[in-house]
Amino acid sequence: MSLRPLRLGVNIDHVATVRNARGGTYPDPVRAALMAVEAGADGITAHLREDRRHIRDSDMETLARVLTVPLNFEMAATDEMVAMALRLKPHAACLVPEKREERTTEGGLDIVGGHAHLRPRIAALSGAGIRVSLFVEPDRAVMDAARRLEAPVVELHTGTYCEAVAAGDTARIASELVRIAEAAAYGTGLGLEVHAGHGLALDSVGPVAALPEIAELNIGHALIGEAIFVGLPQAVRDMRAAMDAARVGACR
Repeated sequence: MSLRPLRLGVNIDHVATVRNARGGTYPDPVRAALMAVEAGADGITAHLREDRRHIRDSDMETLARVLTVPLNFEMAATDEMVAMALRLKPHAACLVPEKREERTTEGGLDIVGGHAHLRPRIAALSGAGIRVSLFVEPDRAVMDAARRLEAPVVELHTGTYCEAVAAGDTARIASELVRIAEAAAYGTGLGLEVHAGHGLALDSVGPVAALPEIAELNIGHALIGEAIFVGLPQAVRDMRAAMDAARVGACR
């Protein structure tokens, strides 16, 4: 069996978190992005939050200018962020839910209840040639809603699965993997390109990477954390190797 190549998108948000803890310009998330690309990342993801808690406007502007790989602009579905994306013209815009009180994005976007709010923003981004992705829960009804919204890509939220891995809850791990696998297969059958991400680390990435319908994984926090110990290039290479090994294993 031949599987499609699996892309790795590296999220550099938390390099900016470290920088912003003391202000100033160091460490530079743009430098981290370029290092990740050199080490094998297929794309770079950055989330410009409304409160600018990590990535700044100037980071996005520089990334859009200097990257030679696709830039995935994670953003809330607001007029401010849509305007920013239309100005910067990233390769992709991933629409995510955003609450000011949360530490990180928690759960998928409500695209069923938020249809009327999302449709014009998706249309505006798509009309500018920006590939729209929706960060969603792995659920068939959600895949149907994404198809109706005419978004070409969904990114499945893997956070619940990763929490189960961290807790060693084998029953929950199995059930979450079934949810992810079924949503990926169903979404692909509808013509959606399926990505996945949130919380993935070396101990959890394999079973998700092995799913044949998954085209891309977006990983950030675990890579930046591991980079403290082994350096960012090695952390990216190790993740790339784990993804590739899982993909090859699925072909046997």
